[in-house]
Amino acid sequence: MCYDRYVAICKPLHYRTLLGSRACAHMATAAWASGFLHSLLHTANTFSLPLYQGNALGQFFCEIPHILKLSCSHSGYLRELGLIVVSACLVFGCFIFMVFSYVQIFRAVFRIPSQEGRHKAFSTCLPHLAVVSLFVSTATFAYLKPPSISSTSLDLALSVLYSVIPPALNPLIYSLRNQELRDALRKMMTGCFSGLIKCLSSGV
Repeated sequence: MCYDRYVAICKPLHYRTLLGSRACAHMATAAWASGFLHSLLHTANTFSLPLYQGNALGQFFCEIPHILKLSCSHSGYLRELGLIVVSACLVFGCFIFMVFSYVQIFRAVFRIPSQEGRHKAFSTCLPHLAVVSLFVSTATFAYLKPPSISSTSLDLALSVLYSVIPPALNPLIYSLRNQELRDALRKMMTGCFSGLIKCLSSGV
């Protein structure tokens, strides 16, 4: 999404060339393959860990830090820590790429002469930036927070924030960019409010 916005705003004349169907297919394949490989490595390592403190987790999310708390295997812990460090480096590289892209995007947006054009450009970029910031900040805090401030409710809230909320928000954000859908939602909300007012007035 960040690269899409970068090309659309900074290089609009080359959009079809840089983001054709083949380029989109390659990016999607790379994202799915890297996600699958990342999950496979973590799953294989956590399944190989001997659990000396039982197998009951304090929440329904099977998170890596909670599994590591149940294991007393020093070598398994170091392997998992190495995988987390490698993943963090890759995520940091993606984050640097996103920051660079958004710096270029905002520079291009501020050069747009019309206020309406700037508003339209910001409306397509800021929701994506907000969702990514939510994911990165909560995931980083969940994996790097000190054990002294760990609690079941906090761990559960962080897990929901970075694993459930961003995937749920993305379709909503992209759907609300559709004018027909916005008009339908506006009509539905207007109908609901008018029906509620009629019910309240008739009840009185």
